Formats: sequence, C-alpha cells, structure tokens
Amino acid sequence: MKNWDRRSVLTALGSVGASLWLPPWADALGLPDDKIKRVRYFSNSGDSQGRRGQPMVNQSTNVVMIETERGLVGIGEGGEPTSMDECASMLIGQDPFRIDQQWQRMLRGYFYPAGREKLHSLGALDVALWDLKAKALDVPVWQLLGGKSRDHLELYATAFPRGPNGTLEDAARACMDAGFRCYRHATDNPRERLVDRFKLVRLMHEECTALHKITGDGGWAIDFHTELDPPDAINLATLLEPLHPYFCEDLIRSEGVDSYATMRERTRVPIAVGEQFGYKWDVNTLIERQLIDYARVTLPNVGGITELMKIIALAETHYVGMIPHFTGPISEAALVHCLTATSAVVLMEMLGDGSRTWPYLPKVYDFKDGKLWPNDRPGLGVELDVSKLTLLGEYATYRAGMLLNHRPDGSFTNW
Repeated sequence: MKNWDRRSVLTALGSVGASLWLPPWADALGLPDDKIKRVRYFSNSGDSQGRRGQPMVNQSTNVVMIETERGLVGIGEGGEPTSMDECASMLIGQDPFRIDQQWQRMLRGYFYPAGREKLHSLGALDVALWDLKAKALDVPVWQLLGGKSRDHLELYATAFPRGPNGTLEDAARACMDAGFRCYRHATDNPRERLVDRFKLVRLMHEECTALHKITGDGGWAIDFHTELDPPDAINLATLLEPLHPYFCEDLIRSEGVDSYATMRERTRVPIAVGEQFGYKWDVNTLIERQLIDYARVTLPNVGGITELMKIIALAETHYVGMIPHFTGPISEAALVHCLTATSAVVLMEMLGDGSRTWPYLPKVYDFKDGKLWPNDRPGLGVELDVSKLTLLGEYATYRAGMLLNHRPDGSFTNW
C-alpha cells in the first residue's frame, strides 16, 4: 500500500528544480503531450501462426510493442506482418492517449474496409494502447473501464487433461474438483475424415450423458465445432436439452447468421456463437435479435478493447452473456480487465488446467482455484521478456494509404 500522496510529492519535487528527473508517472498524472515513436512486432517460439513473415491463416499470439517519445511502452497480442505493417505505420507520430481516434485512423486509413485478419492486427495495437495509457496513469486497465464490477471470473476448461489412462469422466471430475465452473467437451476434430452423421450425433449424445452424471446441470458444455449440418445440429441439440448444458457452441457454420433464426426456433439449448467473428456489426444481428444466449467474440479479433467494450454493452442491453474465446495469454489477461468492469453474465475460457506458462511472459494473468483474478498491477499487468522473442518488423515512419476527412469537431468521417 502506497502511503504517500503523489501530488504532494510532485509539488515537493518541483520546488527542488525543474531539471530534476521525475519518474515516468509524474507527467502522466496529467497525461502530457506524447507521440508514438516506434512499434515493434515479434513472434514467439510457441506460435504456430503468423510467424516468419507468413500471412495469418488462423489466430496468432504474436506480440506487439508500442513505444512513445517519453519512454512509455504498451503491449498487445495478435495479427500478422502485412496488416500489422499497414496499421502500425499509421500510428507513428500520433497521440497514444487518443485511443478511439487511433482506432478509427487504422480502420479508415486505406480505401477497402479492414477484413477480419487486418482487424486482428488493429486489435492487437488497440490493446497495446490501453496498456500504455493505464501504465501512464499507474492504474490497472479495469480502472479506466469503470472499476470492478466483480471480484473474480469463473472459468470453463477446454482440453482439460485426462492423464495417460484417464477417461472423459475422470477429466470432468478433476476439472470440477479444481474449481472450474464448467467442463467443455467438443467433437473430435481431426484434419480430415469421413463423417457418419448419425453415428457422430449418437456418440456425442452418449458422451454428454456421461458428463452430466459427473458435473450435473450446467456443469458441462459442448462445442459442435460447426461440423454439423443444420438437421443434425438440431437433432443433437434436441437430444441434449434434458441434460441442461451450460451452452452449446457453434451449432452450424458462421457465414449465414440469419440461419440461427431457424436454429433458435427449433432448439431450446443455450447457444454460444462468435469466436470466428470480428466487427461488432458481425455479431450485431445475433445479439439484437436475441438469436444467441452468449457471445463468443474475443480479443484481439474484434478490434481490441475499444470495440469489445461496445459489444459487451450491446450484449448486456439484450440480456446476452459473454463467453469469450481464448486466443492467447496476453489477450486472456486483457479480457480479465474488460470483463471485471461489467456486470454482464460472464464465463471465461481456460486452456487445459491453467498450469501452462510462457517463457517470454514472467507475469501474465492471475489464475488460481480454477478462476481468474483481477490484479492491481499497472496496465494489463503483463511483464514481457523481449529477449525470448523474434523480431518480425519495426515501424517508425508514418504511412497511410489515403487522406482522412475530418468533421469540424476533429473526428473522422467517411473514409
């Protein structure tokens, strides 16, 4: 606990002399003029996507670092080199504290609207800007988002370990004993196979029946993995209704969101959709028409913290809960801040039993007793060891694809 008043300290220091060096937070108490000096982009040895300059074909855990002229640093995660180059270059020389304006700049800076892959890079940078601003103010990000609305976040486990000879039931029992709220099951998902649709539905029903006996109502969930066509998804969901799953995820493919009107009409299980989505406009139809019970949208996919908070507000308005997807450890830490600051129904995902560590992250999220806990560390509360990362790109020169139009009040318009 800090037992001094910072403003009093600053006043005292100021009387000593203007040339006296002040700690980084001193000027940041009033968020002084500052500019983004450089953005660096890294891969890590555990990332299977977006490495070595290759385009991203799936979600990545690449790391982005924004540095300012005054020496502030913000950390984010995600994206791929080509779109990161475009987005990061638009930030050089800009005010790091005008986060929404920089989000709009990156979105509008080229003629064609950003696709989901580019939004992933934009979102990584947005997360880094929130981390940077909170560090400048020496507060955790959740303080900037409205303060705590909950003390901890309940979790469901994905791929909870079974052990060498463990059964599905053994894994579910161990998961619940470890303090998790829910055990998540999924259809077997090999690279390629010939599917017997009736056999698959029957098998999944049998396995979920076994899970229910261990965990009880709401102690288990299932991911359909978009593998089933609508008739089979409806059939399986109908069979699962008496077993009371916490949620059934991605019943069908995500391209035609209107098709969930049919799914909603013909099923009664709680539906969770959204991990493949980006913009708030992607998931808006599902939320506004209340075709889902839980939004699976996550960071940085939606465009970062700036956009996720808007989606949370949209979901809460329509009584839709938040069950975001796990994309990477830094994004998981950022999600804790976002969801700590809302009273919406929330359940977060944890891979495995939560014991995994990352060599390049001495500190990341705070996990214990099957739950995630908000902390008081400044920013995201993440510590990064750059020496264990590989540099993919460095951006220090401003570049944009087109001129941006402003309204008289200074906000962007049109492009």
